Amino acid sequence: LYGLFFGAICGGRVGYMFIYGSEQLMNNPLSLFYVWQGGLSFHGGLIGEMVAIYFFAKSNGYKFFQISDWLCVSVPIALFLGRIANFINAELYGRPTDISWGMIFPSDPDQLVRHPSQIYEAILEGFLLFLILNFVIKSKKIGNYSAFFLIGYAVARFIVEIFKQPDYVWGGEFLLLSFLTQGQLLSIPMLILGLIILYRNNESISRFTKKS
Repeated sequence: LYGLFFGAICGGRVGYMFIYGSEQLMNNPLSLFYVWQGGLSFHGGLIGEMVAIYFFAKSNGYKFFQISDWLCVSVPIALFLGRIANFINAELYGRPTDISWGMIFPSDPDQLVRHPSQIYEAILEGFLLFLILNFVIKSKKIGNYSAFFLIGYAVARFIVEIFKQPDYVWGGEFLLLSFLTQGQLLSIPMLILGLIILYRNNESISRFTKKS
């Protein structure tokens, strides 16, 4: 529990500063510790949690994916509550829109009607992903739940970023990826990793079946 807490918090903070606050970090390295100013990154927190799971599993005689499978089926609950908190705090709001359910957020300096993208994220990354992992997917293969979580979150985040006020990637014009947001770019490795885990699991199953 402590490993996951500090893994998520420390990883989330370091990830946020490197991804979204790199200029501030270079100007003032101590700003890394200014946690009272806010700023956590899901992708950084995910890496921190993976490190915590690795050391816990190794020190207690478990396999990494045993622990990650147990945990990932409940992570969407935290994601749901986190996005609802973002909505209540009027932060991480969406792009301008003319839809009937658009909202004007008090923290928006432009006071434009915007997508309530936090609610979209709560539904896709939280509610829907929770249902898929807990009621749709039925697998006894270790690692499959972790793979489906990575794939499901990556797809959900990629879709939501279409409606979310974007943070564009660094040097996107050189990478030919200037049309992607940072959230979309960071979700691509998650999608690839999830597909690799799923592919390797299915490969091992097929090889075992052929030998049998």
